[in-house]
Amino acid sequence: MSLLARLAPHLPYVRRYARALTGDQTTGDHYVRVALEALAAGDRVLEASLTPRVALYHVFHAIWCTSGAQLEAPQDDDGPATDDTTRRLMRIAPRSRQAFLLTALEGFTPSEAAQILATDFQEVEQLIAEAQSEIDAELATDVLIIEDEPVIAADIEALVRELGHNVSDIVATRQEAVEAATRAAPGLVLADIQLADGSSGVDAVKDILAEHDTPVIFITAFPERLLTGERPEPTFLITKPFQPETVKAAIGQALFFHPRHRAEAA
Repeated sequence: MSLLARLAPHLPYVRRYARALTGDQTTGDHYVRVALEALAAGDRVLEASLTPRVALYHVFHAIWCTSGAQLEAPQDDDGPATDDTTRRLMRIAPRSRQAFLLTALEGFTPSEAAQILATDFQEVEQLIAEAQSEIDAELATDVLIIEDEPVIAADIEALVRELGHNVSDIVATRQEAVEAATRAAPGLVLADIQLADGSSGVDAVKDILAEHDTPVIFITAFPERLLTGERPEPTFLITKPFQPETVKAAIGQALFFHPRHRAEAA
């Protein structure tokens, strides 16, 4: 199989990443092209110990770190060529931005991100935490928690407040959730699926989204009820019992990549 054929499935994604990293599609495409030319010329090789996708990103980073990264300058927030997401991404420290984008946008595990960045797992975890802290501080918002188990609701509330967000309400039924959202539009919804009176958190979220453009994270012991393939599946789905760091990361990602919050933060 030719080099191009091996890499073709991954090129749209590395272009997406390059655009987010550099803040500009033309610049990003340039460095992807340089990486491919280096591979074709034999100046760079795909590491045999890595999967093709990880190896491609690794080569891209080697090229970027020896050229493009050295030219990076602070972004002008008023520049016409950058959108809200780009401006906010470029305000994150470069190394932290790389780790965050590789895991949050591209879906690599921290271990894979470490291979791409030629570092270790511990540094990637630290970089992600630093990026997460910057994001959380910038995107503090009101959070509606839909959860019928008091102990779990209290745990989630503590995590939300630890990140600097405000808990606008904690409710246990569909009707209570809709009423809470009517009283105060939430900036983020954290929802269980099976609620106290037998009502559905999915239906509660549908009702809320009919009136409010709000990111949603489902935290449930029944993920199979949403992962059916019969309808659009949620972007953020956390299985109980959950790890606190998983919830924290999902909150940051949900707020960061949601269009309404991007516009408000610009």
